[in-house]
Amino acid sequence: MKYANPFLLAALACMVACGKQDDSGKTPADKPVIGVSLLTMANPFFIEMGNAIKAEADKHGYEVIITAGEFDAAKQQNQVSDFIVKKVAAILLCPTDSKAIGTSIAKANEAGIPVFTADIACLAEGAKVVSHIATDNYQAGRLAAQAVIEALHGDGQVGVIGHPEVESAFVRVKGFEDEVKEQKEKNGVNLEIVAKLAGGGVKDKSYKAAEDMLQAHQDLKGIFCVNDPTALGAVAAIEKAGKAGKIKVVGIDGQPEGLQAIKEGKVYADVVQHPDEIGRKAVETIVKYMAGEQVSPTILIAANIYRQQDAATP
Repeated sequence: MKYANPFLLAALACMVACGKQDDSGKTPADKPVIGVSLLTMANPFFIEMGNAIKAEADKHGYEVIITAGEFDAAKQQNQVSDFIVKKVAAILLCPTDSKAIGTSIAKANEAGIPVFTADIACLAEGAKVVSHIATDNYQAGRLAAQAVIEALHGDGQVGVIGHPEVESAFVRVKGFEDEVKEQKEKNGVNLEIVAKLAGGGVKDKSYKAAEDMLQAHQDLKGIFCVNDPTALGAVAAIEKAGKAGKIKVVGIDGQPEGLQAIKEGKVYADVVQHPDEIGRKAVETIVKYMAGEQVSPTILIAANIYRQQDAATP
């Protein structure tokens, strides 16, 4: 019978002990970890945000695990469960569904892991989020309405292609509707919202929504789209219908493909977001909170309108 080397046993015991995580979400030899679940990695907005999160985390000595729900609430719930099992230090989410994510956040709360949201807020009761960092989406919606009013000289039928499952999108629509209503009352603007359809925040579904909208409303003069993929889908439907240049499209995002469409005159204007700033600010907020500092429950970042003349500016 062979006996184990006591020195080897001691070394193995040390390795096991050193590999254990404590309640801070890190091992003694490792950096603290932030578990991140973005909405999708098929949208350049979230790719840019993810890159900024990683870069800012590196500056502060944090590791990040970046995943994406890809518009699938169940998939995102599984990702959060995995973060909890890994005992990450903090979780940062861009919810695929603002209400369905609530159960996952509640589980993280029970595990003592602080949760933060970026771009899209959680609207579920009983789910505690430390801080929400996002574009001022209500302001963005109002700016989009101003651009549509400008494009149509304050008169005409318009449609809205939204994404009601996520908080950021319907807040944009609310801002758009409120601005139109206010401009009617104060300045006699004669804009009429004749249709509101869901496009899922993606190009193919938004193409179909725009196609249906154009068929149902022959006098449509403008379409407000809640993001760039939605706007590009609407443009494709307008071109197929032979109405290129006759219907003004305004989106929100500021992605390269969206800005190129503005340069080419296919989209009238974009309300530009700053995903890199959202990502950086989210990590800064997590770091401050983990250091015991007070953080604001909501941090909003202003957007701005981008038109064709801006594309010509060096």
